[in-house]
Amino acid sequence: MNEAKPTKAKWWTRPRSSEDATDGDFELERSRGADAGSTGDGDFELERPAPPRGTEASDDGDYELDRPAADGAGLPPAPPERPRPLHEPDPYSTPPYGEPGPWAPAPPVQHPATTPAHGTATPSPAPANAPAPRPAATPPPGATPDPAFADAPPPAPSAGRPAPHLTHGTTASPVPAPGAAPGGAPTPVPPARQPESGDAGAPQPAAAAAAPEPAPGQSAEPDFDPWGRYDPWTASAATAPLQHSGTPDERRRRTRRALIGGALLIALVSGIAGGVVGVHLERNGGVGTVELPQAGAESAKRAPGSVAALAGRALPSVVTLHVSGSESAGTGTGFVLDDRGHILTNNHVVDPAGDGGEITVTFNSGDTAEATVVGRDSGYDLAVVRVKGVSGLTPMPLGNSDNVRVGDPVVAIGAPFDLAGTVTSGIISAMERPITAGGEEGDASDVSYVDALQTDAPINPGNSGGPLLDSRGRAIGINSAIRSAGGGSAESDGGQSGSIGLGFAIPINQGKRVAEELINTGRASHPVIGITLDMDYSGDGARVGADGSAVTKGGPGAEAGIEPGDVITAVDGQRVHSGEELIVKTRAHRPGDRLELTLERDGRERKISLVLGSSDGG
Repeated sequence: MNEAKPTKAKWWTRPRSSEDATDGDFELERSRGADAGSTGDGDFELERPAPPRGTEASDDGDYELDRPAADGAGLPPAPPERPRPLHEPDPYSTPPYGEPGPWAPAPPVQHPATTPAHGTATPSPAPANAPAPRPAATPPPGATPDPAFADAPPPAPSAGRPAPHLTHGTTASPVPAPGAAPGGAPTPVPPARQPESGDAGAPQPAAAAAAPEPAPGQSAEPDFDPWGRYDPWTASAATAPLQHSGTPDERRRRTRRALIGGALLIALVSGIAGGVVGVHLERNGGVGTVELPQAGAESAKRAPGSVAALAGRALPSVVTLHVSGSESAGTGTGFVLDDRGHILTNNHVVDPAGDGGEITVTFNSGDTAEATVVGRDSGYDLAVVRVKGVSGLTPMPLGNSDNVRVGDPVVAIGAPFDLAGTVTSGIISAMERPITAGGEEGDASDVSYVDALQTDAPINPGNSGGPLLDSRGRAIGINSAIRSAGGGSAESDGGQSGSIGLGFAIPINQGKRVAEELINTGRASHPVIGITLDMDYSGDGARVGADGSAVTKGGPGAEAGIEPGDVITAVDGQRVHSGEELIVKTRAHRPGDRLELTLERDGRERKISLVLGSSDGG
């Protein structure tokens, strides 16, 4: 029996009207095939398909269409579904539902390897393990094809906008056709007919397709695709490494660089932390309680010749005097002569007290006592006071000023600027330095003439009357005057400027003699030559006055042959340059001492010898 060729019936769905049945059936319109027979009433018959091989056709003309396979294998690919609109259709064709406009929805993400420039989509090769494409659906029996969709190709993408790229398992929203039901409900697609295995042109599953042969010289392994690591459409994207690790040498180099960088970072952080900690410790003195190192207790004894030892022995004998009178007040120093309370000091220290003033003596122990004047002499600038009712006094040991030499160490003790018990040290800078001090009275009765010891030990106002000690702690002088910065000499408690390293002390030999006379008689005797000097003479030496009264009759000078107008140039071989120096040299001796004088008369030099006389001091 000849097999009848089936008529190619094209199908489509027709938009349903209100009269259409609601049971979901549809009719297939009549085929327009050239070889199809038609009847006057519009009915037509489908050619009977050939029965399966090995079977016979039934006589009643009934046949069954082949049921489509359940898994869709062997079916032609289904047409792509149109995207579903987000809103109701716009009858005015306003974008984004009409022509493309600026409000058109953005296209889906494009595969970078399959989308060239200008938005033209190119098909991407299907992976080897992808499922077979869906076959084209065929209308079920009794359905009427819709001529509106006959041979209709898939919608072309709009100009300037790439077509959507659909992958397996992706369903695009369908675009409603004109006249579609409101709400944009998609039109149901009938199941496709399962073609027979013998049909010509039936699509084969993609898995059955043979793999393409590699080109000559090309490796069978696929080329490394960097996009495969990030391609979500490929099956190898989930297993591809995120980063190429490189060769072993590169990994070792990276590890070495990481270690070096980490070491440098640790060193930098450690240095900064150490600097911060060091600055904190330096500024705050460290952490915890601060305990400073300190030497242990030592013996209070000092070497016998040290300044500390000398001061320790001499301080109990040194006192501070506070003198006040009706017109002035002052502060000075003195030292104890004996255990009966006699204290030696300068005349200019006690002078402010006058006849009715007060003198307060403060000892090194802090005890105080009232004192009275025993005697004083302005020419020697010495005075003796006495305290009563005081016991346990320590007398100051006296030295010999004739044994002193330049450069010997000395220590001065006093109360400069009322700072009691001040100890300074120095050396003997010069000896037999003739100085004069005082002279505030108009008749020059208060001028003192001293053949002094010069020292660089600091002496300041308040040191007057204090002792100048030798290296054995014995008094060798009485501090009396300093050279002020303004020029000239001044008593050490009357000058306004401080020490400049030029201090002067009365030799203790002279002070001892005067103190003994003041204690014993209340007055001091002065050695005299019995002449009057011309104090206005500006030449070298001391000139005797020119009138006849310049030489005292019966005095030591007259008996030695001194005449008015003579110039005395030396005393005991020591040169004198002025009248003040001759007085100083004379008072450095006791009454009754013999002197050798050198004279100049009428241009000739001669020497004479005389014995010093005595006069009461005032």
